Amino acid sequence: MNKHDTGFEEESLEQDDAIIGRVFAWSMVIVAVALAFVVGFLVLRWWQEREPEPAVLEAEIELGQLLEPSGLPEPPVARFVDITRAAGIDFIHFNGAYGDRMLPETMGGGVAFFDYNDDGRTDLLFVNGDRWSFAPESAAPRPNALRLYENDGAGHFREVTTEVGFDGVHFQGMGVAVGDYDGDGRVDVFATAVGGNRLFRNGVDGFVEVTDEARVAGEADRWSSSAAFFDADNDGDLDLYVVNYVQWSREIDLEVDYRLTGIGRAYGPPMNFAGTRDYFYRNDGEGRFEEVGSAAGLDVRNPATGEPVGKGLAVRPVDLDGDGWMDLVVANDTVQNFVFHNDGTGRFEEVGTEWGLGFDRNGMATGAMGVDAARHRNDQSTAVAIGNFANEMTSFYVSHGVLPQFVDQAIGEGLGSATRAALTFGVFFFDYELDGRLDFLQANGHVENEINQVQASQNYRQAAQLFWNCGADCPGTYQPVPGARTGDLSTPIVGRGAAYADIDADGDLDVVLTQVGGRPLLLRNDLDNGNHWLRIRLEGPEQNTGAIGARVRLQANGVSQYRTLMPARGYLSQVEMPLTFGLGEVDHVERIDIVWPGGVEQTMSDIGVDRLLIVRHPARGD
Repeated sequence: MNKHDTGFEEESLEQDDAIIGRVFAWSMVIVAVALAFVVGFLVLRWWQEREPEPAVLEAEIELGQLLEPSGLPEPPVARFVDITRAAGIDFIHFNGAYGDRMLPETMGGGVAFFDYNDDGRTDLLFVNGDRWSFAPESAAPRPNALRLYENDGAGHFREVTTEVGFDGVHFQGMGVAVGDYDGDGRVDVFATAVGGNRLFRNGVDGFVEVTDEARVAGEADRWSSSAAFFDADNDGDLDLYVVNYVQWSREIDLEVDYRLTGIGRAYGPPMNFAGTRDYFYRNDGEGRFEEVGSAAGLDVRNPATGEPVGKGLAVRPVDLDGDGWMDLVVANDTVQNFVFHNDGTGRFEEVGTEWGLGFDRNGMATGAMGVDAARHRNDQSTAVAIGNFANEMTSFYVSHGVLPQFVDQAIGEGLGSATRAALTFGVFFFDYELDGRLDFLQANGHVENEINQVQASQNYRQAAQLFWNCGADCPGTYQPVPGARTGDLSTPIVGRGAAYADIDADGDLDVVLTQVGGRPLLLRNDLDNGNHWLRIRLEGPEQNTGAIGARVRLQANGVSQYRTLMPARGYLSQVEMPLTFGLGEVDHVERIDIVWPGGVEQTMSDIGVDRLLIVRHPARGD
């Protein structure tokens, strides 16, 4: 608020009492008017910024009174154990840094859990960087852009990069999307990059690059970040959405020449880089794609300049309005987030601001990185979480009922102040202790190596954060789990990608976090609370054999849980395909309802627990 100071010249001591009285009276009027203005302004601000959650809770958090209210249940211990080396993962991310601080060096890289050889065991793929063509010459060999590790079923991995055909594949990799785009029953891999993107078809003898044949390379000077396979037009095959970040080149980066006092040249924010438009590839059903982003309404332009607005880092396909067509939420860095509503005719309409997801609770664009969505309360409301830059709390948009109207309730939901200091990239919902409620995790890490020299409150390496969903037992849905109770998850890293899978077939979800220029953290979940669970693997119809987009409702003990099979989430990364439902002490599932891609419905009843349930589409004959 601007402050205005009003001064009064000293009155002469010789002035008479009448003049002094008039001055005093007018001064009281001025003070009263000023007080009324201040009170009115504060009331207006309160009215504009009020949360639907109790105002007292918001005031307490905003004032920094961070002590937990008395009587709150203590979050369950999260027994995450770092098994990276013990499990056979020797991957170290290479970002190509050589001293000139090119912006892409601090943004990678992605990770995917998926079953590449269809043996029922979840394998692990890392996306790597490369040496810049303009970097000083080096005798060191160029790193492989993709590193694949095969799971033995017990959580131990063997590198198979060379065996599957990824050896000698080099590019400045960023993110990854997985899906069976050609309907042959094997999961294929699409990798995004600074420069041309790559598509690898999973064949009988390994992976074969088919980028040119499939027509998905994109432009040679484009910087792509996240991507997602999903069925946009409900025709049975998987389409592909590719998020693009800013217009970037070495020359542009050097011209921007971002610097920090006391440090010199630094990794700059995206404000000084122009925006781009994303790619939308429609699958023709024959193994080829057509880029139709502009024709489909996905090219958002500044009405004043005609230039692209987007500076995208993540995408989450999700049916926000429950009409049976997949919409898209795109997290944009320092400009408004996009929500593309799928109208079912092959076109999308951008409705982010109209639906309440374009900006944060203060009406501001944020440094948005990763995104996920879930039915986090086991009811009709949907939450969309977006990780943001340092000193910006995580955005947590919640809808009410099935209407597509969202409100940023980060504070009321319990994530507000606890997430403000962190710089967050990967985010996802999952049930870490299998109690039947979806918890929330975010991977953190700064972009500037020397940030602590200029901001004492910030560190390059930051611990991931876990939030326990305590349901109706808390005034807000979530409660931070202290670092001392999260095991090796609290290890400070330069966090970027994040994903989960059950790597050792014990029913609970394990986690992997990637970091820039360093080793990932593969964290085994050593849960021992005795909670029951059910995992569901869906085998979909012809073309979409992985059943991406299927919706599942599980009912147990009168409570419904909801999941959508969508591996693309978070930041640059993909989670496993099987769906995990925690059941707590409940040892029987009453009913499972499945809506398959394409709309076929299936119901199952009286299901046992603590096992993997494989469900095939009714039209499949195998």
